[in-house]
Amino acid sequence: MMHRMATITLSKKSVQKQKGVVVLPIKEYQRLLAASVPEYFLTGKAAARLDRLVERGLKEHREGKTITASSLSEAVKKFKTHAR
Repeated sequence: MMHRMATITLSKKSVQKQKGVVVLPIKEYQRLLAASVPEYFLTGKAAARLDRLVERGLKEHREGKTITASSLSEAVKKFKTHAR
């Protein structure tokens, strides 16, 4: 199998403007892409509902009604114990 070498030219100005360049093997890039969290932008009623939910959560946190846990499984255990 013969590999061809490719030449890539990057201008210093372009690299500085973009604040750097990362070179990854395609498989690593695809793995990172698959593991990334998608972005969602809500508008209208969905955004308003989420805003109210966040406000309620912040209020409960200020009132000391929340729990602290280092993992989701720990949080579930604490919640079940606290709910009794």
